[in-house]
Amino acid sequence: MATFDTTLDQLIGEKTAKQLARAFGIKTVEQLLRHYPRRYLQRGQLTPISQLPIDENVTILAEVEKLNTRPLKGKKGSILEVTITDGSANAKLTFFNQAWRSNQLIPGSQGLFAGKTSMFSGQIQLAHPDYELFDESSEVDPEAWAKTPIPIYPASSTLPSWRIQKVVEKVLAEAQFPEEPLEQGILDELGILTLEQALTLIHRPSHPRDFEQATKTLKTHEALGLLLEFGLVRKQLEQSKVKPRKPGEILEKFDKNLPYQLTGAQQKVAAEIEHDLASGIAMNRLLQGDVGSGKTVVALRAMLASIEDGSQAAIIAPTEVLATQHFIAINQMLGELSQQLQPVLLTGQMTQTEQRKALLKIVSGTAQIVIGTHSLISERVEFFDLSLAVIDEQHRFGVEQREALRSKGENVHTLIMTATPIPRTLAVTIFGDLSVSVLDEKPRDRQKISTHVVNVDQPGHVSRVWERVSEEVKAGSQAFVVCPRIELSDQDSGDGASAAAIEVFHSLGSNPYMKDVRLGLLHGKMPADEKSAVMAEFAEGQLDVLVSTTVIEVGVDVPNATAMVILDADRFGLAQLHQLRGRVGRGSKPAICLLLTKSDAESESYQRLSAMESTDDGFELSELDLLYRKEGDVTGFNQSGNKSRLKLLGVVKDQEVITTAQPIAKKILNTDADIEAIVKLCSPIDDQKVISRG
Repeated sequence: MATFDTTLDQLIGEKTAKQLARAFGIKTVEQLLRHYPRRYLQRGQLTPISQLPIDENVTILAEVEKLNTRPLKGKKGSILEVTITDGSANAKLTFFNQAWRSNQLIPGSQGLFAGKTSMFSGQIQLAHPDYELFDESSEVDPEAWAKTPIPIYPASSTLPSWRIQKVVEKVLAEAQFPEEPLEQGILDELGILTLEQALTLIHRPSHPRDFEQATKTLKTHEALGLLLEFGLVRKQLEQSKVKPRKPGEILEKFDKNLPYQLTGAQQKVAAEIEHDLASGIAMNRLLQGDVGSGKTVVALRAMLASIEDGSQAAIIAPTEVLATQHFIAINQMLGELSQQLQPVLLTGQMTQTEQRKALLKIVSGTAQIVIGTHSLISERVEFFDLSLAVIDEQHRFGVEQREALRSKGENVHTLIMTATPIPRTLAVTIFGDLSVSVLDEKPRDRQKISTHVVNVDQPGHVSRVWERVSEEVKAGSQAFVVCPRIELSDQDSGDGASAAAIEVFHSLGSNPYMKDVRLGLLHGKMPADEKSAVMAEFAEGQLDVLVSTTVIEVGVDVPNATAMVILDADRFGLAQLHQLRGRVGRGSKPAICLLLTKSDAESESYQRLSAMESTDDGFELSELDLLYRKEGDVTGFNQSGNKSRLKLLGVVKDQEVITTAQPIAKKILNTDADIEAIVKLCSPIDDQKVISRG
């Protein structure tokens, strides 16, 4: 028998095991059994051929309609053309010098066909596809056979779905499942199967209700895994006794010199933070707010409240541009206090001399406020007495990175900020270890931003975009032009299908509307000093238009910027577009945001962009974004933020599953159950030890 940890080369042969490892990173029995089917087909229910995407690997269920063999022109050999159908549309399979396949592909036979789609003479074609024809055995009940769902797996060019299914069948027959992690009473209360039943039925269903129940069970497992992990972290934090931190003269002086009054939301959140700091229990709070809601000043007040006793507060940002912006903004807001608190900046691209000076100020305690990038969590950084860690743009950092900063002091308070709004109920769920504060009110002086989607297939509209930008510049304002890429690669067709910053910068130089416009270029590959110089020139008004990638997404504050042009806007998520749009309208003048796209007006991507025209509510847009693009790794267990550790559970669409699991998770946390074992089997994470984090 094979355990969950048994490597596949011991069961299925070295060649297939290597293919699975190369294509999907699957190496063990458990990893294979958790490679779930993406959908299920039923014999007789043919795949709509007209809906097949072009230039993608597909698996379709179809029927052979007719065959035709013809000789190759000017060469020896022949082409076998097989027409398959779904009853309303056709596709063509082509095989070179394989006429013998006509003995298998008999008209009327049905099966699965897998290959890469292309268009030839106006018809969808699969060249040299793999296929698996159905063979209805006389020993099988024909009616049951016809109703048995066919699992379709995420596949590769070397491993079609049915080959994966056969490997799964072989491994299932030899697998020894671990002991059921959940008590029978809990299974009954949740209405779910055992782990063994769920993993068997999701791969080997005999009826649709089998995989439906299996999917419900495995989603519930993932929900329980998350909730239990967060619950353990919260328990640990509640037991972390720290020195109470109370605001004093520093914060009083700052508030007295603040040139504006805090919004009601800012005052409410500030009170929540000050209560946490004074409680004697380590704070672990999420501060989320829409663009321009004033998160930075709230975070700075928290830092000032925590350092009255001479300790230090640090803020870590994901990019050098944002860290530098924070450094400048914090110094400006502090005014005379800056001399007393000695804020210091530390980034990886600073010179060795600059870094050494910064490190000395940090370790000696001379700098009470520290701003930096990932460099702050390196081993060489030692704090004199860190009392508060502020993590900006939390989705850019993994849990381990957050903990690395917090570990720089004794039971440090933590404030995590995000400018990507998340609906409150969702935030409470996916950040179960955090208290949640929301800034849902914007300062009264924030300007309305007029947003328009522009279809670039209409040349007149594109010309008007650049004319509109020039009008803003002539009126004394500035503009951003954002591109999704830095430069075009050798593989690009050169037809402008994807805007790249370097190419756009050069092309705008010859644009008649940009004739007297001072252009600047900013992207992530530029040296640090060049990036800083360009941003300084733009902020000081020495540049009129800044062509950039998304390095200006957050934190960049140029009040004189009133126009934002985003090229290939459909390549961005709504939340990211909203962040980019928030770079304008920060001064006293009204602003405009133009979203350029090649998407058809009837397409989903165009409709998604249209939502930007109708609302400037970041919470509403982020909810739409989660539904359109899924959530990625919103929990932060994967650093990239792009790939979710959740295989089946959607934190938006499966809120009911999560809500049902919450009281069960609380019940388990209050028992002496082996919670780590439950988490491992319910929601395993390869090569990560989340539970042990402090």
